Amino acid sequence: MEAIRNVAIAGASGALGSPIFQALLNSGHFNLTVLTRHSSEAQFPYSVKIIRVDYSSISELTQALTGQDAVVSVLTTSAMETQIPLIEAAVDAGVRRFLPSEFCANIGNPKAASLPVYHSKVQLHDVIRQKADENPNFTYSLIRNGPFLDWSLAFGFFLNLKGGETSLYDGGDRPFSTTTLATIGQAVVEVLRNLHETKNRAVLIQDLITTQNEMLAVARSVKPEIIWTPKNVSTAEMETMAQQKYASGSMDLVASVGFFCRSVFAEGYGGEFKKVDNDLLGIPLMSKADLEALIKSAL
Repeated sequence: MEAIRNVAIAGASGALGSPIFQALLNSGHFNLTVLTRHSSEAQFPYSVKIIRVDYSSISELTQALTGQDAVVSVLTTSAMETQIPLIEAAVDAGVRRFLPSEFCANIGNPKAASLPVYHSKVQLHDVIRQKADENPNFTYSLIRNGPFLDWSLAFGFFLNLKGGETSLYDGGDRPFSTTTLATIGQAVVEVLRNLHETKNRAVLIQDLITTQNEMLAVARSVKPEIIWTPKNVSTAEMETMAQQKYASGSMDLVASVGFFCRSVFAEGYGGEFKKVDNDLLGIPLMSKADLEALIKSAL
């Protein structure tokens, strides 16, 4: 396949979009264009082309994407439906590779895919696969990375950073794959440089496989003055709560976290990736010392 040169990114100013944008920019391999809403006040380097768009207008998006080789979408979960016209426009504009806003658990696992929080992503898969089937020059890649390692540490998702009661999901011994924001950015760059090998499939990456109890042990070793009291939390009960909330129309963060914890920590939901594409993409695994440094920094 001819190399990707012109890349448009949507959602470049978000918590994940920003490091992906920086990775694409710093790689030196691409001419970047940022798509942003007309109302957005996000700032970008003067060297980067910015096109303000109405994400509901296929004609406006098609015009913006004309001449682009690839589109990277990092739009938020609440804006998943926005990607449908973006995909339509990408096909009309002749875009060759589309990376939708996947960046999540292994929803190739049927149990994880069944959780309502991922339904919009699964529905998008049907759309993008159909477009790829109908248009051989249009291809896609789905990047899956598990929970964001550094982001989740910083916000106390794995451990209560202040000490005291800290939740251990299903006992805290379930291994799970996790990836830093910077590594996800690197993966996006390398997917766009390995087009044939990543064509029309899921690409799984990880910085390491760990457990909550391993993280807690590291935290105790680097901050012995902090006292943690583990509390076992059932992900099955979290899912039940989340299902009830969604059924009543309360699709809030608490419910979404319930489903998310189920997909990461529950047995049989694919939280530990068995096969990854790190070697293909040139992404090394983190060491225990690297994990210790991250936890020490978060604390």
